[in-house]
Amino acid sequence: MKRRSWLGLGALALLGYVGLPFLLVQRLGWGLVREGRQEKKALALTFDDGPDRATTPAVLDALRDVGARATFFVIARRAEAHPDLIARMLAEGHEVEPHAARHVHAWLRTPWGAFLDPVRAARRVSAVTGRRVRLHRPPHGGYTLATLLGQRAAGMTGAHWSVEGRDWHPASTPESVRARVNKLAHPGAVVVLHDAGPGARNTVPALPGLLADLWGRRYDLVPLGELDGAAPLTARDLPRRLLWELDRVVDRSGGIQPVGGRADNLFRIGATHFALEGVTLADGTPVPKGTPAAELHLNSPLLVDLGLRRSFRLAQGDFRDLARDLQTRPELADARVIFGVSTFAALLARLGFETQNLQSADARRLRAWSGVLRRAYRTEGPPRDPQLSVVTREAFVARFGER
Repeated sequence: MKRRSWLGLGALALLGYVGLPFLLVQRLGWGLVREGRQEKKALALTFDDGPDRATTPAVLDALRDVGARATFFVIARRAEAHPDLIARMLAEGHEVEPHAARHVHAWLRTPWGAFLDPVRAARRVSAVTGRRVRLHRPPHGGYTLATLLGQRAAGMTGAHWSVEGRDWHPASTPESVRARVNKLAHPGAVVVLHDAGPGARNTVPALPGLLADLWGRRYDLVPLGELDGAAPLTARDLPRRLLWELDRVVDRSGGIQPVGGRADNLFRIGATHFALEGVTLADGTPVPKGTPAAELHLNSPLLVDLGLRRSFRLAQGDFRDLARDLQTRPELADARVIFGVSTFAALLARLGFETQNLQSADARRLRAWSGVLRRAYRTEGPPRDPQLSVVTREAFVARFGER
């Protein structure tokens, strides 16, 4: 019994020291800066593990050539070894913040070592820059309770990311890193790449093309400290974050993809079969249950942040991407109708969809879910009942397809 008690206490201590920081902080981002608001088309590029004389200058050159500014999370000893590179970063408008004194995952440190590393990194990096440091990204983005306490003792806020380039992965290539960041980039995103270490072998050759892509999509590239709305996530933000995680799970299980292959599109789409009964279009065309269909899902965080008026302007271009998807994605080839069920039927009606009320059972269930979404996204204004928005494939492609 005594042994079981000790095991139970050990498990409880491990949960408090590693488990809760992993779930609440590292995974959900509670207390961390990990993204900004989505009203403005801006994102933050961040670079870890430098500086390195062999690779960092090429990263700085690429950023300078397009007038982009970024945030560098540096290792203390490398900053001390290359003060000229740190001086160049600052002179060219970049942020320099501490990454680590020693690049070791927090889970592999003693509690005392995990506590001291942010404190030491802050002091040493600040001595090189001559400036007060404010943000800290621990190695691998890993957290324990001691890491959090160390950040607090050093007067720093943890900084995570919302888009990972995976430039460090052995299977990655410059082309795959560029494609991945392009796919996942969205307003308010915090992108993590590497200007030193294994990731630099992909980031250095990928960066000029990636920067050209992002500029071509009219993104402003700013340091993390200047990203609009980039603030530590609070308990009020967690419902929205949890719903974002839920969307990812639903998308993976249902084969749902962002329209146009871009996370900054207002819509996601998936192949399915029409699940409602008794639906007939205005011209008398029936839509039987089981009809091959493309189900439209909203990018709720982006739509809420933009508002209906700006979303309407963006939606017209995004629907041109959807028309291309209908013509090129094999899983959508048989879809006869495009439909969605949401409280934003008025927006879709302005874009050619027919709007129909739902049967009472469906309406009650979706009205309850709509209430959850309103509270999570803190949506203002009177609540709206969910409605069906539907259009035939032919009508949609005729309106938004390339001519």
